Amino acid sequence: MTSLTDRFLTYVRMDTQSDPASESTPSTEKQWVLARHLFEELKAIGLEDVTMDENGYIMATLPSNLNKDVPVIGFISHYDTSPDFTATGVKPRIVKNYKGEDIVLNNEKNIVLSPDYFEDLLLYKGQDLIVTDGTTLLGADDKAGVAEIVTAMEYLIAHPEIKHGKVRIGFTPDEEIGRGAHRFDVDIFGAEWAYTMDGSQIGELEFENFNAASAKITARGKSVHPGYAKNKMVNAIGIITDLASRLPREEVPEKTSGREGFFHVHHLKGTIENASMELIIRDHDREKFEERKQFLNLLVQEFNQRHPQAVDLELKDQYYNMREKVEPVYHIVEIAKEAMEQVGIEPIIKPIRGGTDGSQLSYKGLPCPNIFAGGHNFHGKYEYVPIQSMEKAVEVIVKICELTAEKS
Repeated sequence: MTSLTDRFLTYVRMDTQSDPASESTPSTEKQWVLARHLFEELKAIGLEDVTMDENGYIMATLPSNLNKDVPVIGFISHYDTSPDFTATGVKPRIVKNYKGEDIVLNNEKNIVLSPDYFEDLLLYKGQDLIVTDGTTLLGADDKAGVAEIVTAMEYLIAHPEIKHGKVRIGFTPDEEIGRGAHRFDVDIFGAEWAYTMDGSQIGELEFENFNAASAKITARGKSVHPGYAKNKMVNAIGIITDLASRLPREEVPEKTSGREGFFHVHHLKGTIENASMELIIRDHDREKFEERKQFLNLLVQEFNQRHPQAVDLELKDQYYNMREKVEPVYHIVEIAKEAMEQVGIEPIIKPIRGGTDGSQLSYKGLPCPNIFAGGHNFHGKYEYVPIQSMEKAVEVIVKICELTAEKS
């Protein structure tokens, strides 16, 4: 059997960064490298019905070892990594028996992972942390989840005395660019419910997430020699920056938490003739979410009154709060909660300040709460994951399978 740590280290060394500018699925050719590796690995450990379709979606089955009907459940993770930070040449390192001190990730570049800034590090004193070399992200989001699911299935195959029903697993590309569930065939997957292993801190259990939309605002200007521009020039950059200044200053990611929503401008570019701003809109409350979108619409209308037909708004919903779909089958959350408690973990039930494949899958008919995978500081050079958290995630998966069988 391959150890959980070795499996994870193998995965993160493969660059699987997704690309929002690409229209293919997967969005990058390099995602196929890990996809093909997983396809062969799942067959090698003894799973059945291992498939990989033309879009890189991988599914497999752990058959039931019971002679009674048990609900078919699933576990899902994504194998792409974020386009926010480079994933080329990941060099993971294990910090054994962490003592609460600063961790020098890169001495040459003076990159330090410090508990003075990242206080969560102190939760893991005495544990073993996998960190980066300070030049790439790590990829625990969500290769930790992938490794945990594969390891749990291998463990259940090796321990037939643990009784369980039929279990389906699925691995998706392109979750980091919001497309992970787009081509996931819920009918073929065939589970009654599933869990994404895509959370952060040990103990996290989430069944509600943001409602999400993306927006692109484009301004058209008129370039005139600045010496003769009075009442003639229309500066598209000025329009966009003026519009950005009208967004609520306290409703941004760096000033909100919990269920508080926000506007997040993540891209600005422009010339006098053409300028644009890209942003995302997030809110857990559906009514407030709709109000935020209406606010943008009215703001653009106001600017177009000043500069007729100069401003365009492209507004697209991305996903919705899965709470609406999970609450009617809340027992699936209770099973995960009990599983954590039985393996010695205190559940942390809280809303996701983001989204997972599970949010879209829930609206496609597959209720799908989210469970911790163990990593911290995703999408950047300070990302790390405690090995013991990953090991506990494996125990939770195994226990969920066992409890589902017991309660049926």
